[in-house]
Amino acid sequence: MRICRFEAGGVIQAGFYSEERIVPLLAAARLHPDTDLAEACGRLQGDLLPLLPGGWAEEVAVRLATWLAGPGRGVGEQVGVAVGGVQLLVPIPRPNKLLLLAGNYADHIREGGGIAAERAETFPYVFMKPASTTLTDPGSPLKLPRVSPHSIDWELELAVVIGQRMKGVSEGAALAGVAGYTVINDISDRKFRPNPHRKERPKDGFFDWLQGKWHDGFCPMGPCVTSARSIGDPQALSMKLTLNGETRQQASTSQMVFPVAAIIAFIASFVTLEPGDIISTGTPAGVGHSTNTFLKSGDVLSASIESIGTLRTPVLIDD
Repeated sequence: MRICRFEAGGVIQAGFYSEERIVPLLAAARLHPDTDLAEACGRLQGDLLPLLPGGWAEEVAVRLATWLAGPGRGVGEQVGVAVGGVQLLVPIPRPNKLLLLAGNYADHIREGGGIAAERAETFPYVFMKPASTTLTDPGSPLKLPRVSPHSIDWELELAVVIGQRMKGVSEGAALAGVAGYTVINDISDRKFRPNPHRKERPKDGFFDWLQGKWHDGFCPMGPCVTSARSIGDPQALSMKLTLNGETRQQASTSQMVFPVAAIIAFIASFVTLEPGDIISTGTPAGVGHSTNTFLKSGDVLSASIESIGTLRTPVLIDD
């Protein structure tokens, strides 16, 4: 089951997602024989988290999706709207925490000049982005920052939506607390250098890298969330990113150094994870920095993950 947030006619809604069509939950539920579904969907106000595992309305979503796939198929066709006719929105607009991994694919570490160590010898590198200003809706433009526009790079990543409060969870139990999965493009400014005439300090390089992740709009996310119950193994998903139609990244989530369950267990060993938190799990090889290829106005990025969908992001210069 894939669900999305979208805006149509000035109203934010939840809908079942496909590449061609979105079926608004409330419109479909109003035509369902059981009136309790419409009442429940009316309470959502575009919030997707209740519809996913761990949410109070998951059963509602499953019942409605099952009906639309069978006896209610005609209803889905009747109330469905074309994807191109609405504005898709970030699936989880205000997560309490937006956590991301650095260096979680061995080939990406090597292409950057690093050495990939075995999992037993290391631990995940986790950083954060300011969610309220970096998250960008599907299809909305990425604006190259005027302060540093010439070294902006892409990073296709599988993102995990947390569905239950977790602290001290074991790796074996970690996936039970996942609500769903989505796509993130972790945009990065590879050569951000605040104050070019500065006096160099030992940690400048690290903070240049970190602050280069924080520009406004640097975290496109979507186009939907796939329920965790619809993805049996998050380590068996194909990934592909294209730049203007040319394949730049092509990999599988099986290539992660730290799999999803291990990432959750590590973070939850010292941080309380809450429903709606997002964890983005790192990028494979093929980023622009490895070939000195950076984004320019007019480019189009398409970031795809199997069983989820394609996150499309046009690129513009910031005005």
